[in-house]
Amino acid sequence: MSDDSAATDKPASATEPGDVTTTSDGVVATPAEPADDLVTTHHTLKVGRRRLRYTATTGRVVLREEEHKDGTFGGHKARAELSMTSYVLDDADARTRPVTFAFNGGPGSSSVWLHLGLLGPRRVVSGDVGALEAPPYDLVDNPESLLAVSDLVFVDPMSTGYSRAVEGGKPGEYHGYQKDIESVAELIRLWTSRNGRWMSPKFVAGESYGTLRGAALAEHLQSRFGMYLNGLILISSVLDLSSVDFENQRNDRAHALYLPTYAAVAHFHGKHGRRSLRSVLDEAEAYATRDYPWVLSRGNRLTTAERAEAVSTLARLSGLTEDYVDRADLRIEHWRYFTELLRDERLSVGRLDARFTGPAAAAIAENMDADPSHDAITGPYAAAWNHYVRDELGYGSDLHYEQISRLVHPWSFKDFEGRPIDVSPKLERAMRQNPHLKVHIAYGYYDGATPHFAAEDVVAHLQLPADRLANIEHAYYEAGHMMYVHEPSRLRQSQDLAEFVVRSSGRAT
Repeated sequence: MSDDSAATDKPASATEPGDVTTTSDGVVATPAEPADDLVTTHHTLKVGRRRLRYTATTGRVVLREEEHKDGTFGGHKARAELSMTSYVLDDADARTRPVTFAFNGGPGSSSVWLHLGLLGPRRVVSGDVGALEAPPYDLVDNPESLLAVSDLVFVDPMSTGYSRAVEGGKPGEYHGYQKDIESVAELIRLWTSRNGRWMSPKFVAGESYGTLRGAALAEHLQSRFGMYLNGLILISSVLDLSSVDFENQRNDRAHALYLPTYAAVAHFHGKHGRRSLRSVLDEAEAYATRDYPWVLSRGNRLTTAERAEAVSTLARLSGLTEDYVDRADLRIEHWRYFTELLRDERLSVGRLDARFTGPAAAAIAENMDADPSHDAITGPYAAAWNHYVRDELGYGSDLHYEQISRLVHPWSFKDFEGRPIDVSPKLERAMRQNPHLKVHIAYGYYDGATPHFAAEDVVAHLQLPADRLANIEHAYYEAGHMMYVHEPSRLRQSQDLAEFVVRSSGRAT
């Protein structure tokens, strides 16, 4: 066990901030002013021959907003309580010790995935394709934790994890692009100020929608607070949602950019014989770059021979039948693809991680009823967190920890009304503003949610000078959206991220 001490600065049964109380004569008292609800514990982690002693702090931090109306300052009012967990190495020099702020995506996801899957000092044992662990699962030390080179702060955005609006508040105000960024940025500012870390090397790590948040957040932290980052980590990146948008039936871009992922998935499931994955990807990427966009742009101007050739190529690369590709009018939507690929075996293929399969609910369904890769990991992470937060971190709350919250929907993108949801200009601005900002992008070849070729395409169109583009590095894994589910990928990714932080921090760690 990594827990050296169960001592906390607050009893685990502490009253929730804002709880209503009743006096002895039955009068309802005014709710207490919300206050930070944090618990601290002390632990050690063995990393090679080193023994890291660190302090963990978990709970909820109250976010306040200044009110200005009609030229009058209305105070600093509590609006939200965001949950977070930090790990700080004991007796380290804050000026040289990096700190990494991490979150997942969704929108609606808590940070539990990066926390217990990859970066944190403890990790869940969930198993992998063909060898899933059975309940109640296990939680073990993570000697590959990024804690070896960086302090860590995991953030749960509004309505995820234990994060909630204050009593009487409106959480819906935070369920949208701009307010989400502002609230996460405010938590980062508060933590940095209260812990004396303004002079520390700072990193932001996001996964999935968290990469969209992360890129915009880097620009916001710099422009709003003057908080310049050393590094930005984008895991399973999606900065321009039009690159993966199948909802717009006239958007052919996503169809082309998904093709290399389909080819990789078909290869994993034995549809490409003895060919190497690299040779399949090379062919699919070349076709998706040049011929496929041209084919789609031609519409009904394609000759019979041209269409037949396109049908044959797409079917061979994707692993689907020519009849299906022809009936789909050369356009393969991703949910339908994962439903169709192994239909003859009555199996659905995972969207988050296409290495996973599961029994199809209906062999004639147009779309699978559930993602088997998500089904495979939900239970282990839920069990591990609910044990860990209480028994090892000492934090007790009767609130449900929203692992994946549906409460955030509908999500507002009103800031992008009339134009694509694209934060690549924010990343461009952040990198122009800060010449020292380094970016690490991690891709999974079997990721059907944020395909690698779509993310590459967005990077290829960044309007940046060569010296800034040189600040971007890429890492690829034969795994899915959460590449750390695949043990060889987890080990390599842990090393890749540690090396990135050390290289980009500008100081010895």
